[in-house]
Amino acid sequence: MLRAAGDVLAEEGFAHLDLADVARRAEVGKTTVYRRWGSVTGLVADLLSDMAEQSSPRAETGSVLGDLRANAALVRRTLADPRQGALFRAVIAAATCDVRTAKALRRFYDVRVSEWVPCVEEGVARGELPVGTDAAMVVRAVSAPLYYSLLTVGVVPDEGAAERAAEGAFAAAVAGVYVVGK
Repeated sequence: MLRAAGDVLAEEGFAHLDLADVARRAEVGKTTVYRRWGSVTGLVADLLSDMAEQSSPRAETGSVLGDLRANAALVRRTLADPRQGALFRAVIAAATCDVRTAKALRRFYDVRVSEWVPCVEEGVARGELPVGTDAAMVVRAVSAPLYYSLLTVGVVPDEGAAERAAEGAFAAAVAGVYVVGK
């Protein structure tokens, strides 16, 4: 059912997500879908939770820059994927006007960011980054320009964009931009 919901979101957007259509695509009864989720936003919340759990695990390259490059490459591949990119555009758009979807989207990104936080913390411990660096801010700084490109100008980020995003976040972190409590 979650796959069917993701397909509808990717193909038609949040505005056209209908529980009856999801049931038809999943080849289950409408009452099954309505009983389980009760609303489109409940279904989207579960879809985002499932996506967070199914995402590729973080890479461990042995350096902060290598790990940030791996993170940027993963985000880029996700956004460049025809289904996943469309799905994220639809969910992000829906989150701007639906509180429950916005909450589910924040939870999704909290899970994803927290998975990558250790690479930055380990870099601080190795002396690659200043003590006090906010690891979550660094991780978000990697993906922010990639999402920005996709959402504001409709350009799917390429490998060069991913590399620049990782290098930019790393350079800012080395310079102490993300040190908190100064």
